Formats: sequence, structure tokens, C-alpha cells
Amino acid sequence: MSSPFATEPPRGRFCPDCGQALFPDVRGGNRYARCTNCGYVRYRNPIVGVAVVVRDETGRILMGRRAKGEYAGLWCIPCGYVEWEEDVREAAQREFAEETGLSVTLGGVLAVHSNFHNARQHTVGIWFAGDVTGGNLHPMDGELSELAYCDAGAPPSLAFPTDALVLADLAAGS
Repeated sequence: MSSPFATEPPRGRFCPDCGQALFPDVRGGNRYARCTNCGYVRYRNPIVGVAVVVRDETGRILMGRRAKGEYAGLWCIPCGYVEWEEDVREAAQREFAEETGLSVTLGGVLAVHSNFHNARQHTVGIWFAGDVTGGNLHPMDGELSELAYCDAGAPPSLAFPTDALVLADLAAGS
């Protein structure tokens, strides 16, 4: 899958270190902004997202309906972002607990995908297998309005195309 971001201009016009103007600097096909005064380079790197796949006794996947924003009303595997200086596994457990009220232990990585569905923010997602160890199932932080176990082969309308890839792989038994 190719990136739709190649023509996206860098954001911000001034160096955060010295305040001078930033200028475009093309390297290896990627567009950066560089300060000609102090040498600062503003890279546009993807943000890391994490998700946890929990199955019930029949194999259905726990999913949540998005409560707000442009994806409101659509469903996703419970997910969120890794914070600065946070381990990806700890982030996955934290985000899952914040969204579902459940504590989990993590198993292996089920999938890793680049997410190109939002031109404003390129993310790389990591989906972990998880087992519930405690808590009470209910939407916690306002990101999700509803939680339900869904069939991976017939999911509800999805917010994120990469969740569809993960669910298709799970439904196929991979």
C-alpha cells in the first residue's frame, strides 16, 4: 500500500529551537522542514497505535462503537496511542482498560499495519492477542459508547480499514 502523504506539506513555519523560518528539504523522496540557521530538522514520523484482540468463549472479538469525532457510530477493536516513554505492551494494556474497564494480559503480536486512512495523521498499528484477567466490561473513558462481542467474519461497520484486515485474518484462522 503506498502512502497518500507524499504531497502533504510539512506543518509549522518556524524552528522550535531558534525561531527562524523552516524551509523544505527533500531527502530520499520524503519531505522535511529544515532550519538553515541551527540545522534543526522536523521529521514527520508516524504515531504508534496499539490494540488488543480479546475473544469470548465462542471466538467472537470484543469491539467498541466510537462515541465521538469523525468515526462516531462506527466500530473498532479497542485501541489507542502509545505515549512518550511508554512501552508498547503497557500502552496496549492501559488503553484497553481505559476503554473497556477490563484488565488483560497480552499474548503475541497478531498484526502490524501502516494506517493510511487519515491524511492528517499516519499511524502504525500493533494488534496484540489478549486474555481478560479482571474488571467489569463497560465503556470507561468516553471514547466508546458501546461494547459487544462480534463475529470476525461479519463485523459491524468499521471505523478503520486496518481493523478489517485484522478481522479478515482472524476469521480465516490465520
